[in-house]
Amino acid sequence: MSPIDQTERPLRRDAERNRRRILEAASAAFAERGLAATTDEIAARAEVGIGTVYRHFPDKELLIEALLEERLTELVARAEQALEADDPWDALVEALDYMLTLQATDRGLKELLLSSAHGRAGISRVRERFAPVGDRLVERAQQAGRMRPDVRGSDMALVQMMIGAAVDYTRPVEPEAWRRMLAIVIDGLRAREDPTPLGPPALTPDQVDHAMRAWKPARG
Repeated sequence: MSPIDQTERPLRRDAERNRRRILEAASAAFAERGLAATTDEIAARAEVGIGTVYRHFPDKELLIEALLEERLTELVARAEQALEADDPWDALVEALDYMLTLQATDRGLKELLLSSAHGRAGISRVRERFAPVGDRLVERAQQAGRMRPDVRGSDMALVQMMIGAAVDYTRPVEPEAWRRMLAIVIDGLRAREDPTPLGPPALTPDQVDHAMRAWKPARG
């Protein structure tokens, strides 16, 4: 091996190590502060210079996209795994709890899922995969007689947006308050003999997408 090869290998290892540190720092910063976290903050968390960040990711959008695929693939895989559970109702509840826990603990991921400003192509791909899985979770719970039959998959998307708003408003005073709201909603989703009529029809997927694009992240 030539001296040049011997020199380049540790350099490549250092570069890859720095890239991983930047990604881990960005993931933590976005989870805590949302996508408003700056590259300067990320560099400080990663303990590298801002120039090192820009060498790997010339702009913040590229850094966001690098994290996007990994997190969203994990999200869809978790939902698909829920379809294999023996109890359809428990699978639905656990999937809903998992999605809302992510919203409560990872502000950046929530903004990616709901915002129109970042990663639209990646988000669209995930929604295309996730929508039929969500519909199937609802259908299985209904076929088992555990869930009221007039709920649709698009209703569940709005439930997540609704409780997600509670997450944002109550985070400063009680970060776990949303779980109380989730328990109330879960009871409302259960099959019962005399359910309250739901009123207007469920939104179409396009209407849900439009509503999500209108969402704005909470400040602070």
